Amino acid sequence: MKLPLDARLLFAARIVRLFAYGFVAVVLVLYLSAIGLDDHRIGMLLSLTLAGDVIVSLYLTTRADALGRKRTLLAGALLMIGAAVVFAITRDFTLLVLAATIGVISPSGNEVGPFLAVEQVALTQAAQGRDRTSLFAWYNLAGSFATAAGSLAGGFLAGRMLSHGFGAIASYRSAIIAYAILGGILAMVFAAVSPAIEGERIAKTTRGLFRVERSRSVVTRLSALFALDAFAGGMVVQSIVAYWFFRRFGLSPAALGTLFFGANLAAGVSALSAARIAKRFGLLNTMVFTHLPSNILLILIPLMPTLPLAIAVLLLRFSISQMDVPTRQAFVIAAVDPTERTAAAGITGVARTTGAALAPVIAMPLIASLTHSWVPFIAAGGLKIVYDLALLRSCRGVKLEG
Repeated sequence: MKLPLDARLLFAARIVRLFAYGFVAVVLVLYLSAIGLDDHRIGMLLSLTLAGDVIVSLYLTTRADALGRKRTLLAGALLMIGAAVVFAITRDFTLLVLAATIGVISPSGNEVGPFLAVEQVALTQAAQGRDRTSLFAWYNLAGSFATAAGSLAGGFLAGRMLSHGFGAIASYRSAIIAYAILGGILAMVFAAVSPAIEGERIAKTTRGLFRVERSRSVVTRLSALFALDAFAGGMVVQSIVAYWFFRRFGLSPAALGTLFFGANLAAGVSALSAARIAKRFGLLNTMVFTHLPSNILLILIPLMPTLPLAIAVLLLRFSISQMDVPTRQAFVIAAVDPTERTAAAGITGVARTTGAALAPVIAMPLIASLTHSWVPFIAAGGLKIVYDLALLRSCRGVKLEG
């Protein structure tokens, strides 16, 4: 797929960023535990990490067309660097909370910050005339492969340092330092993007609080549903699931990195088939009917009696779990007024982050317990099934733009 230079740079930015997210997610909870935080504080910190992202992302994405998309992306990269520096140099819980709230750091291995919403609209600007679902599928594939490689590299680095006599804190901190360096590389990539991604700066004329007026009804509906889905997903973010495998089966950091390398590769490949399925069955049906089986598999993971079976179910789930992502992104872009796409993508993205932010503080104490570690998986799968059915019912009549 030949793309213009700006689109290739945006793909490169996605790869660098998701590699960084995967790199840190595998060992983040292990690092926080090693520096002396208990399970309740870790859960609170993960929630505040995502909650702070809500505020920062909502402000930046709803004003990105007025402030400048390139400036918004650069600001996000700087917030990544700032958060990582603080996490690496202090054990003070208050400072960690401040960095988690203001900065950008991913406990899940998935997107946080203002990047996704701005890049989606900038991509459609830079690669006009291309099939949007297919474009987003390749964009998500690039991110999934990068997350997979980051997970493998992060776990391998920590494991190698442990095996060479470094302490747990120093070994896990290496991933945090690498995250800061990758944030700097990301900033350089964004600096190379041309002004052509800015569009027509149309958001200046919109007076609504969140820069959405014509599409307010559909954005409100989608935001509520996406928040529910993300709340469920927030109970089983990658760093929490990695911690569950560590506690339940004693997997090493290197083994965890390898596991999530394979899982994210499977997820990335699954996104490619979404475009073909959507052409035949429609965006909404593809979103729902590929998502339902993955939620059933999520429920089954903690019920597996052995490590090989748990890994098999996890990998099977990941192999179909991302088909709804490019279709969901294309659906949001197509369902709203073209002049409000950046703000709409930002608001629905922030709604997802809001939902996800509430979950880790609930999930972590349960995951850490010997008797209730299965609860987050069952609850997440059940809530995601409710989301799928509600989405199908409420969005059937939504008119989609080209």
